[in-house]
Amino acid sequence: MQTERLFDRIESIQFKGITKKYGEGFAVKDLDLEIIGGELLILIGPSGSGKTTTLRMINRMIEQDEGSVTINGIDTKDVDPVRLRRNIGYVIQNIGLFPHMTIGENIGLVPKLEKQSKKDIEERVRTLLDFVSLPPDMFMNRYPKQLSGGQQQRVGLARAMAMDPPLFLMDEPFGALDPILRKQLQKEFLKIKNEINRTIVFVTHDIEEALVLGDRIAIMDQGELVQVGPPEELIFNPANELVSDIVDNQRKFKHMDTLKVKDLMSPFEEKYVLDSKTEACNAVDEMTKRELETAFVFAGNELLGQVEIVELMKCRDREEKLSELAKPVKTFKPMDSVAFALSEMKNSGEYLAIVMNSKYPVGILVSDEVLLKLI
Repeated sequence: MQTERLFDRIESIQFKGITKKYGEGFAVKDLDLEIIGGELLILIGPSGSGKTTTLRMINRMIEQDEGSVTINGIDTKDVDPVRLRRNIGYVIQNIGLFPHMTIGENIGLVPKLEKQSKKDIEERVRTLLDFVSLPPDMFMNRYPKQLSGGQQQRVGLARAMAMDPPLFLMDEPFGALDPILRKQLQKEFLKIKNEINRTIVFVTHDIEEALVLGDRIAIMDQGELVQVGPPEELIFNPANELVSDIVDNQRKFKHMDTLKVKDLMSPFEEKYVLDSKTEACNAVDEMTKRELETAFVFAGNELLGQVEIVELMKCRDREEKLSELAKPVKTFKPMDSVAFALSEMKNSGEYLAIVMNSKYPVGILVSDEVLLKLI
């Protein structure tokens, strides 16, 4: 017998007078907040501000001491917590995949508990793996330890989507990933967000991520809601100095004209290099082993371009060489100005570049990481 759906779509989620204490301290204090159906709401704030506690009170992973949380007018206190959670997708930073289960079994676990047929579960798993850019024939029977961090995060998202919930809770899902991988998954997640058209509550500590992904941003501090609104409202009309400090874009460009690319690049590592003669299928395995979503193709010392694992997995001819698949990548010199580099990257729509000293790579420039370092 399958669990009856509590809601097919989210009209609104209401926090009214929510308080949660641990000892004498407030994790969340007298919180009033409405989450609008269909939006992606970001919760952000300093460490200990109450954002994760707020998120987990929606699916009753944490129980409030006072106040009410209602979804479409239904008080979550009146709903069995297991039933509630099976109507909500939940994605966390450390993913929590079961290591002894295959990827297909991990994604199909809740449908199996819901007594769905083996055929229906397999079809659903295959559809979801395709949706998150993991070819099912390649990944269904692998185990989590055989996947890179980025691939595991995609599986976590697919698992959260297994029952097609109208609501997703995401707790710093990209927080533990390296800058290049994080940016790649943010781009993919934006596409997924637009396709699934669901309500999403998303905790992050990264203001750049919040500005890119969020329809609205709720800033918390010491357990209280400081300000909530679309990104432009917070930028141009900050409620107080804390909000201004978090979103103030002007400071990011202070003294930029004096900085050089070498001052803000990340060191180039050998793990990013793939030989141009490598076949696509072998490149996927190698990038998975190295925990890479993006790699750079070299023929000897000559840079040919970059490849992304998602695109390589789509190749029909798996024996195709990387020399034929590499796409152009922007390059800069260590003494180029940061302002020039960021302008060039923005104009071309690229977020990633290589810093070359003569013919040799010495660094990687990731636009969002540069902006964060300038704060």
